[in-house]
Amino acid sequence: MSRRAHFDIPLKQDATGRFLPWIIALMVFLAVLALAVSLVLSGMARRWDSGLTGTVTIQVSPAGTSGAMAMEDRVRTVMDRLAGSAFVADAQRLPDGDARALVEPWLGEGALVVELPLPVLIDVRLTEGAAVSSLAEQLASLAPEVTVEDPALWLNDLHRLARTVQGVSIAIIALIGGAAIVSIIFAASAGFAVHRTEVELLHVMGASDSYVAGQFQRHILRQAIIGGGLGFILALLTLWGLDQAGRGMDAALLPDMRLALADWVWLPAVPLAAAALAALTARLTVIRALERLP
Repeated sequence: MSRRAHFDIPLKQDATGRFLPWIIALMVFLAVLALAVSLVLSGMARRWDSGLTGTVTIQVSPAGTSGAMAMEDRVRTVMDRLAGSAFVADAQRLPDGDARALVEPWLGEGALVVELPLPVLIDVRLTEGAAVSSLAEQLASLAPEVTVEDPALWLNDLHRLARTVQGVSIAIIALIGGAAIVSIIFAASAGFAVHRTEVELLHVMGASDSYVAGQFQRHILRQAIIGGGLGFILALLTLWGLDQAGRGMDAALLPDMRLALADWVWLPAVPLAAAALAALTARLTVIRALERLP
């Protein structure tokens, strides 16, 4: 038998740490899910921020018009004003089908959506430093039915939500880490108490404190790797199941909440950190217990 696998203390026969792998598995499972939620919301905020920053959407409502020609005249007037505005870098009228696509998930496809009077949408790219409020006042002077939707307003709410969820996720991971440390300290202390006779015998034979602590460290590290690996696999299966369930839902009803490829790289850090934390905690716990020996 190799030196790496050799144990002078029969820790495998010790029942005090029997449930430690399951405890670590549960904690790694919850920590991975908490981290995944934080990464998903952060990625979603970044995508929306990069796609909507510096843009506004103008709605020309059909209210108050007496026909298609009157509506087109209003849209043409708005487009002319946008073309002459110093705040506007580019303005594009969106196809009518885009407006219908926004309401189809709620009303369904049919004659109702086709006959429903919908506003004309104009996508506007702003110049640097443009004042959205001033642009809104310019357009409001044309007609009260023209409104400017600034995505920056709800993007700020989205960023606030993402930061809040990240803070909660970090707090959850910290609590899970604290609970894991307590569990490992208890398992290492209980194992040391059960095998105190063997530990004292090794001391008499000349074994150093570092050697004895290494026995417990390797044993608990092995349990942490098994439990962390199991929890990590279960978390990946859960995320995969949620991803598959979300693929069948309409994108208009549910935003893209899948993990980006770069985000998956962070997830294995959880079981690795759990294993390192378990090994370090076990070693320090046993060394402290050895220092109290007569």
